[in-house]
Amino acid sequence: MIRVANRGCIRRLGFRSMKAARTRNIVAVLAIALTTVLFTSLFTIASSINYSFQQENFRQAGGDCHASIKDISWGQVEELRTDPLIKEGSARLFLGMPSEPPFNKSHVEVSYMEPAAAPHHFCQPVEGALPREGTDEAATDTHVLALLGVRPEVGAKFTMTFELDDNTDHPIPVTRTFTLSGWWEYDSAVVASHVLLPRSAAEEIAALGSGNPYSMTGKWTLNVMLDNAFHIREDIYQVLENHGYQGEDFQADNYLDTGVNWGYSGAQLSNSFDITTLIAIVALLLLIVFTGYLIIYNVFQISVTNDIRFYGLLKTIGTTGRQLKRIVRQQALMLSLIGIPFGLLLGFVIGNQLTPVIMAQLSYKHAFVSFDPLIFIGAALFSLLTVSLSCARPGRMAAKVSPVEAVRYTEGGGKKPGKREKTRKTQGGASLPKMAWANLGRSRGKTVVTVISLTLAVVLATMTYTFSIGFDMMKYLQNKADVDFILGDAAYFQVGGGGFCSTDEAVPETVISDVRAQSGIEENGRIYGNVSDIEEFVTEEWFRGIWSKWNPPEVLDLQIKYKERMDDGLLADRVQLYGMEDFPLSLLDVLEGDLAPLSDPSQKAIAAVYLTDDYDSTIFGSNWAKLGDKVTLRYVTEREYFYMDNGEIIEDTDNVDPNRNWTSRAVAYEEVEYTVCALVQVPDSIGYRYYGADQFVLGAERFRQDTGTDSVMTYIFNTTDEAEPEMESFLAEYTESVQPLYDYESRATYAAEFEGFRGMFMTMGGALSFIIGLVGVLNFVNAVLTGILTRKRELAVLQSVGMTGKQLKSMLVYEGLYHTLLALLASLVMTVVLGPLLGGAVSDIFWFFTYRLTVVPIAAVLPVFLALGALVPLWTYRSVSRRTIVERLREAET
Repeated sequence: MIRVANRGCIRRLGFRSMKAARTRNIVAVLAIALTTVLFTSLFTIASSINYSFQQENFRQAGGDCHASIKDISWGQVEELRTDPLIKEGSARLFLGMPSEPPFNKSHVEVSYMEPAAAPHHFCQPVEGALPREGTDEAATDTHVLALLGVRPEVGAKFTMTFELDDNTDHPIPVTRTFTLSGWWEYDSAVVASHVLLPRSAAEEIAALGSGNPYSMTGKWTLNVMLDNAFHIREDIYQVLENHGYQGEDFQADNYLDTGVNWGYSGAQLSNSFDITTLIAIVALLLLIVFTGYLIIYNVFQISVTNDIRFYGLLKTIGTTGRQLKRIVRQQALMLSLIGIPFGLLLGFVIGNQLTPVIMAQLSYKHAFVSFDPLIFIGAALFSLLTVSLSCARPGRMAAKVSPVEAVRYTEGGGKKPGKREKTRKTQGGASLPKMAWANLGRSRGKTVVTVISLTLAVVLATMTYTFSIGFDMMKYLQNKADVDFILGDAAYFQVGGGGFCSTDEAVPETVISDVRAQSGIEENGRIYGNVSDIEEFVTEEWFRGIWSKWNPPEVLDLQIKYKERMDDGLLADRVQLYGMEDFPLSLLDVLEGDLAPLSDPSQKAIAAVYLTDDYDSTIFGSNWAKLGDKVTLRYVTEREYFYMDNGEIIEDTDNVDPNRNWTSRAVAYEEVEYTVCALVQVPDSIGYRYYGADQFVLGAERFRQDTGTDSVMTYIFNTTDEAEPEMESFLAEYTESVQPLYDYESRATYAAEFEGFRGMFMTMGGALSFIIGLVGVLNFVNAVLTGILTRKRELAVLQSVGMTGKQLKSMLVYEGLYHTLLALLASLVMTVVLGPLLGGAVSDIFWFFTYRLTVVPIAAVLPVFLALGALVPLWTYRSVSRRTIVERLREAET
């Protein structure tokens, strides 16, 4: 075949052909733009949420560095940060933390940071600067200054007391007066506030520490940034290996402790990425592409159908099928050059507007809009991919058409090559509804695509509404807030705190009396916590089975070596013990047995606590004790400490040899044997809020008698509905001004959290439904518009043989209504079929979800669809009928 240089001719031909179809171009540009809006807005929202999610995580993690190497010397800092894998390394010297009022409800850390480290910990002064060397200066945030009653003014003096060796049994209080060198705004999302000192002052204060090897005081941390956030752990281990260290065997001499920033989505994705994640991502992308494909394909398919005679005539003069495909593809690309930029801009604006709304519903304290160029590149590429896929089949249709078939073609009227034309038999004669129905069947492909595009929007809206009403607040509150109010020490409610373990954290009777003096209290009771030294006895097999989930075998071996072993082989292990009055006992979920013996102090009865997973299902392997078993608890009053190598007794625990292994044993104690009367689950909201040992429950009086303590961990109570708002106001003021050492949680707090989650789901689902709904409506308008335009001659012929304009309009209205009613019917069927399946999947993810079938969204859009089905055909026909029948017949013949 002779190659002819006619690309320029084909380009001009395609351009002029496109220029002649202005209405089609407008619809096509809108279709491409709307598809690009869909991609851009979704990518913007997803990217912004991910960015905001990471920023929130960074604040909770304490910084945005990829990883950290902890508890090292200054020499190791200088050595390690020269590694080529580390792109940036900044160091921090930790001193201690204050714990006494006014800091008892706040996490504040005192340290020195290199200037490069401060921004990574969100400690960049907005006024003033970081402290200068050789001075008494310090920089901190407005929250610390407010707690101290100091105005944020550079040069202001403030005095604070903090503790060195705060993570040991003997913390050392230090009081210093500082001059404020700079300050930054308090960020409530940051887990810790910082007081930054000059290095000279920090090293002088660190020297006051005891030198305890387990103390964090005086230890350096190297925070590092790598090339990327993927495989952070592997990279940081490689850094250690490059310098002769390792981070896995903590008993080895070359062990260095490391931490990976869990806030990075890339690190989380690389750790959890599996085939299920891949399928979910691919399915989501395919859904988005299919949504855009529905409309753009229909535009070009109808366009090719409309120009089929033109393509046939081109073939008669020698144009090849390949060249016709090029014409269709060229037109698609030229329309994309107009539609895609407009869609990128509009989609980014929509995404920017929706992101803060969604983030607010998610209760994020910070909403950041991402300006990542990948948003626009990705959206543009996906739009081009969708356009290419959408115009491929119409291009093949144009390439395959024969000149004779093209000249004789009318929409739905030409038979396809190789197929026999069927003879249709009708009964009862012709009628407008039957004619309209038959017209839909003449172009089944276009009808199916139009109906699917409308159906997708309705089904998505229905599922969004179904899921939003399926989130059950009662289920949520039953798990999160079993009582109206919980009162306790402020430390009890702090995330990541050490849990209740000291008499200093107990709620005194004076505070309980103040609360009980308020009106409206109904059920109420005390939960006593374990503040004394109590042990149980377990098998080595049990101990290994429980702790193997969190510790490697070598760590378990060391822990067991340190445990006191009885003559029968059992290990002495710590225990978490509750003492509960009748009201808290009534909140326990009894799996087996009876709680009544716990209320009788004369009986030595105990309940074994079983844990639950995130879906409130019992973890039956979370306690060794079964109904009727005997549980022996040892109440220790005195211990002795000794070195494990030779049994030498340690007289002074403040001066332990760090190079020798040591442990302790009970020397004065009382053992009590109990019978397990019940297996129970303790609601998370009233429990210890951390897991550290096997848990058991005693009755309140028996607990006080056997432990010799009466420390109240929490006081819980319900109020009448009328008194609840007043109690909320009272406790807010009481814990803020009268008793600032204590805090509370209320059911109203969790109810607001639940509504925020449900509102987020509605916002995201509603936005997606609206965008896809626009795609469906535009597709419907396009189908009706181009359908009527391509049938101008046919409609003119019908009028010429006696059909009135009223009858013609009625027939077109029937066609439009059939489209919309078919979409609603398909939506109803898909909702009934897919709803329970998707509902089951969602309930597996969210334990507080209950599927409820609803057709409210379908009923809500019914009048809208009926209006569309009637008005769009009428509006389109009105524009066509402005010319006379003769003019339309002649125009169609030319």
